[in-house]
Amino acid sequence: MKRTGLIAQKIGMTRVFREDGSHIPVTVLHVDNCQVVDQRTRERDGYTAVQLGVGKTKVKNISRAMRGHYARAQVEPKKHVAEFRVSDDAMIEIGAELSPNHFAMGQFVDAVGTSIGKGFSGAMKRWGFGGLRASHGVSVSHRAHGSTGQCQDPGKVFKGKKMAGHMGAGRVTTQNLEVVGTDEAEGLLWIKGSVPGPKSGWVFLQDAVKKVIHENSPKPAGLKKMTAEEAVPKESAAEMPTENAIEETVEETTRADVAEVAEENAPADVVSEAAAEVSGDASQEGDKKESLP
Repeated sequence: MKRTGLIAQKIGMTRVFREDGSHIPVTVLHVDNCQVVDQRTRERDGYTAVQLGVGKTKVKNISRAMRGHYARAQVEPKKHVAEFRVSDDAMIEIGAELSPNHFAMGQFVDAVGTSIGKGFSGAMKRWGFGGLRASHGVSVSHRAHGSTGQCQDPGKVFKGKKMAGHMGAGRVTTQNLEVVGTDEAEGLLWIKGSVPGPKSGWVFLQDAVKKVIHENSPKPAGLKKMTAEEAVPKESAAEMPTENAIEETVEETTRADVAEVAEENAPADVVSEAAAEVSGDASQEGDKKESLP
């Protein structure tokens, strides 16, 4: 089974102490309202995947196309959206919310993020070159990378030569990171070691491809437990009838039943008198209710 991943936001680094007194450097990640926005099916799209959205954003900051996309899924607009390939038996319903307990303690995951940008960097910082001699005979060229090409043959610099240039700000994958702990209430996830990306950067977490999936990992996914208030949507709660509406419906039904029975078993004049009495009683009850403070 190939499960879905998680979209988390990097908060920073700290350390966790063990029972024996030793400590582990961990990266703290925040999972903020990670929901399934859409599904990719084999019949319609040719592959199976789930589209996850995380975070909250203002409606004015998204396009009209994405507004319709979120409205069809009946979810709030998300700040970041990404797809995760899954197997057919690991599909999740649209609108389901994932929790940090999607990964079990002791499980290994792969983290994908955008590394910190370093701008234009020299060859020594970018590739670890040793540089030139820092002694007599080298004039203001101590951190130079040296020669880059050959003489007449071939007379050019080959493509891919390690030289100075733009460093960082690229997609980086760190494999086999251990999950140290989770907190579903706060939406936090502690991972041993460093995770690529700056603080507040988005990180994609998935089951490690080079490790066997943990036996305690929830299948098909670790969904967030909803409270009793969250279990009833606001729209359906607004459509539910109130107590006054129920009483009025019962009263109207009783009047209709009385009139129908009277018409079947009594003459027309008796029916009119009974109907008048029922309407009079109802009006008196209404006057009493209005007179009450």
